[in-house]
Amino acid sequence: MKAKFVIVAMLVSLGAGAQEKWTLRQCVEHALDNNIEIKQREIALDRQEIEVHTAKFRRLPNLGARAGQSFSYGRVASPLDNTYFDRNTRNTSFEAATSVSLFSGMQITHNIALAKLNLDAAMEDLKKAREDVSMQVTSLFLQVLFAEEISKVAAAQLKVSEAQHHRMKRLHEVGKASTSVFYETKSRLAQDRVTAVQAENNRKLALLDLSQILELSSPELFAIVAPDMEPTFELLTPPQDIYDIAVVSKPIVRAAQHRVAGAERSIRIAQSALYPQLEFAAGITTGYYTVANFDSPSFSSQFTNNMNKSFGFTLTIPIFNRMETRDKVKSARLQMQNQSFMLDAAKKALFKEIQQAYYSAIAAQSTYLSSATAVEAAEESYRLTERKYEEGKATGVEFNEVKTLLQKAVSDRIQAKYDYLFRLKILDYYKGIPIVLE
Repeated sequence: MKAKFVIVAMLVSLGAGAQEKWTLRQCVEHALDNNIEIKQREIALDRQEIEVHTAKFRRLPNLGARAGQSFSYGRVASPLDNTYFDRNTRNTSFEAATSVSLFSGMQITHNIALAKLNLDAAMEDLKKAREDVSMQVTSLFLQVLFAEEISKVAAAQLKVSEAQHHRMKRLHEVGKASTSVFYETKSRLAQDRVTAVQAENNRKLALLDLSQILELSSPELFAIVAPDMEPTFELLTPPQDIYDIAVVSKPIVRAAQHRVAGAERSIRIAQSALYPQLEFAAGITTGYYTVANFDSPSFSSQFTNNMNKSFGFTLTIPIFNRMETRDKVKSARLQMQNQSFMLDAAKKALFKEIQQAYYSAIAAQSTYLSSATAVEAAEESYRLTERKYEEGKATGVEFNEVKTLLQKAVSDRIQAKYDYLFRLKILDYYKGIPIVLE
């Protein structure tokens, strides 16, 4: 049994040592390579590239060939004396034809332009998806850092409570501490153990959330590298200046702009049906014909002699198609108005998001500075109360209250720190600065 315990301990220690620690950059890159939504956007982009190729190839002529074989059996009428007789025939035919559009009201040109605009919009959609995933990973990464620091604070406080309880236990055993004081320290120790367990569970859950967005099978051998960084307080760029940068670079706006331009092309595509259509076509046919009980020329001679070549032009002039073209043009114009409204909405939403991020960053900065001051005051109060408690001049309830206030102040400072860092990264995101934590 003892040997089995030793083996298990060795396996656990090896597993802990095999943990791979990831930086934020590695997490973002892995998520971008494995995220399902991004893969779907990539497929949509590939499909749009195919649409561009299809639209371009419509300029080329088509070419087709056909072969046929027919058989005829039974009685037929004679054209000479109007009598009937039996005749069995076989007919083999070959045909090749081609056609090309010479003028289609510029429909092909506009279709190519529309396909390219849709491709550009799909590319911006892919960029938007990649940016969204990057921000989600950054948020969860910072959440893990926050949970880890809270867990460390809880573990450190647990050690302090354990030391105080052991000290009070020795004093109680020699009669220098009352039973009530002894049980107060025992109760605080139990509470701190619960707090430490909860903090550790929160750390594991935060790590699980991060590993899931990275599409990892399990968070067991996954850990992150805590960057050595502290918030730097600098003058924040005003929202309007950030918006001026973001409105010309953010994928959500650029995609909407491409779709507005595409709607304009759709109007021209609908209008192209108002113009005449000119098409050129050419073909060549030949065949081989035999009649039972009659001598027929050879296949090669018939193939050559029965050759027929043709070409021609077809001009189609639209006159009246039950107002279908007019309604399509109206529908395309309404779609363009809708896309224009969507562009305006995207710009307004972008400016609103930047404003919210800016003022959230200011509030987070103020909260962090205030929490830092609160921690200094709480630490000093804790030291004074701890000294009084050890000297018997403060009760266990008073000491516990001060300790609770210190824990809350430290927790608030840690949360404010990472909240402020995240707000700064959001502002950098809108300014086009890559998200890194070094």
